[in-house]
Parts: sequence; structure tokens; C-alpha cells
Amino acid sequence: MSTEAVGGNESGRADDPDDSDAVRAESGLGESGRAASADLDSTEADGSSPRRRTTLFVLLGACLLLTGFAIGVIARIPLQDKGDAAPNAVDVGFCQDMSVHHAQAVQMAALELSGGSDPEIKRFAYDILTTQQNQAGRMQGWLQLWQRPSVDPDGYMGWMSAHGGMHDSMGSMPSMSMSAQPTGAVQSMPGMATATEMNRLRQLTGPEQDTLFLQLMLRHHQGGITMVDYASTHADTDAVRTLATSMNATQQGEIQLMTQLLTARNAPPLPMT
Repeated sequence: MSTEAVGGNESGRADDPDDSDAVRAESGLGESGRAASADLDSTEADGSSPRRRTTLFVLLGACLLLTGFAIGVIARIPLQDKGDAAPNAVDVGFCQDMSVHHAQAVQMAALELSGGSDPEIKRFAYDILTTQQNQAGRMQGWLQLWQRPSVDPDGYMGWMSAHGGMHDSMGSMPSMSMSAQPTGAVQSMPGMATATEMNRLRQLTGPEQDTLFLQLMLRHHQGGITMVDYASTHADTDAVRTLATSMNATQQGEIQLMTQLLTARNAPPLPMT
């Protein structure tokens, strides 16, 4: 993996420097992540079955989700005492929608880890799984503290409708025409894989799965950037703005890496959905 991509992921795990408890918790997670990465290499070497590997990754993901949830709670308690700004619709909506967006990325990464063949891509998938599952847990922890539902029942991205946010952000997305841009809550976020695409990713193995994983994840990242950009400037809480900013840096670097990997395989990117 390129140095740029590794640096981006470290920034993706960064949190508010004032939240010393959260930083210490994340340091411990980093040690666990390195140990688990070593386990990943040994699992590949001993020829464990894909089903067993998938089960291990699911268990790892659940642990990271709980860890992120705890970090979110710990990080917010001192900020509440300091009179941090109350969450607005952007804070809440971003945490709700990005948790769902991350969940699919984690699922795709787990499939690549269980059936892919390229060690570099599998390590990249592992990095996505651990980072985004932890971030999802953190966002769900904040929603619990704010006493808000984990998912908006009205749909996705309605929180970006104010000030023309959704219209302005989506206008620059690949293959997204101005006439196709939504103006309120939508039923599917841009870049999300369809059920058919996810089933195909499950069925493929080896180099074919490596390529489809990169194509789906590249489009997934490109679709998520519009939400990250908007939240980094319109959220009221420092914690959400900081997390969105770090996500932006991480995913921009990962977009460059995936584009390079697809070019090396003579595989085109997928059009935006």
C-alpha cells in the first residue's frame, strides 16, 4: 500500500486532540489492530476456510463497533460539561446516514478479506473494515447521547437540503446530472452498491473479486465524499466536524489509491448511482 494511503488512514482515526480519554482509547485500538493484522497474514498462510475467516471478521467488526461506541460516549462527556454546541440537523443526520454508509463498506471489505487474492488489496480492505466500523460505533454513541434514533425513518440526506447543500455538492459528482439531483430526503445514498452488485461480490473469488471490490469501493467513497464535505463545514459540534474532516482526508487518499490499482488492472471505474 502506498505511503499516502497509510497516512490518510491514520488521519481517519484521529479525533479531537482535546479529548485525551478518546485518544488513549484509540491508541489501545491501534495496538489491537496491528495484532489483528498479523493474525490476518497467518490466517491466509494456514489456509483457513473462507467461512471461518468471514466469521472472524464479523466478530472483529462487532468488537470494533462496541469500541467505537465507547469512544463516542467517552469523548462527548467532557465536551458536554464544557458547554459544547448542541447538535443540529447536520450533526444528527450525518451520523445517522454515514453509519449506514459505513456499514456497507465494512460488509464489502469483509467479503474481500474472505475471498480476495491480492495481499495489498486485502490489507487495504482490512484497514477500511477496522477504521469505518470504529467510526460507525463512535457516531452511534453520539446519537445515543443526543437521544436521537440510529437511522432517520424519513430517508437519507434530507439534512443536506438546507442552503442548497445537496444540490451544490452532488453537482460535481461523476456521472450525476443536474436534473437527477434530489432536493429532499432520498431512499438511497449515492455510491451505494445494489443488492445485485453485493450478491455478485459474494459469488466472485480471487482476482475477479479484487477488481469488483475496488470498483464498488471507489464509487462508494466518491458517493460519501459529498456528505463528508457538507458535514465538515455545517455541523455545529466540534466532534462531528473533526471526524468529517478526517474522513475527507482519508477517503480522498484512498480514492487515489483505488484509482491507481484499477488502472493497473485495466479496469474502468463504475458510473455513479
